[in-house]
Amino acid sequence: MNTNYLENNHLVLVGKVASEKRYSHEIYGEKFYLFNLEVVRLSSTVDIIPITVSERLLTTINLELGNTLKVEGQFRSYNNYENERNRLILTVFAKEIIQVNPEESKEEVSNEVKLLGYICKKPIYRQTPFGREIADILLAVNRAYNKSDYIPCIAWGRNARFCENMEVGTEVRLIGRVQSRIYEKKHEDGSVEERVAYEVSVASLEIVEKEEQDSQTNETSEEVVS
Repeated sequence: MNTNYLENNHLVLVGKVASEKRYSHEIYGEKFYLFNLEVVRLSSTVDIIPITVSERLLTTINLELGNTLKVEGQFRSYNNYENERNRLILTVFAKEIIQVNPEESKEEVSNEVKLLGYICKKPIYRQTPFGREIADILLAVNRAYNKSDYIPCIAWGRNARFCENMEVGTEVRLIGRVQSRIYEKKHEDGSVEERVAYEVSVASLEIVEKEEQDSQTNETSEEVVS
């Protein structure tokens, strides 16, 4: 088992501040805030990604609307219980934020996430009416203190076919981008609510072989002994 949690989940985003910061929560006297980052794809489609940031990182950063930032961190999940129902909430947890020149930012990788985790639900393979192949994956990514993040991922084409028959518990490594998607949630009373879903669009994916797992375990053991 890989216990280098920083390597399990690493993300880089470059985009523009798209909302005012708002209070999120407080842990051990440290306040955390949320703001939205607008990230443009090569296709010119815009993803609006929620960023969770500690007040400690905001002392030198200007969150003025339209400012261009580079955010490094992790794509995380937590459970939100509302109306006696459990809802998975996804956010980017910022570990470092720097302000960048908009012109220089064009040379940066604007949206990349690397995950190492376990298939925790049987992948759902399907085809669109136009014949496009898609597979929905739920990846459990280990975090420190016996916690895990549950990250929805979507694979396309050959990657979708590759995932179709993966067993629960398979360890995989993938690279992709975080994307936002608007959908409609229908309630029992007939009302419709517009919501935003976040997921990782998979660019590349591979199974972690047992030999590699053993090697990682041995390296970790050696580090601990030394």
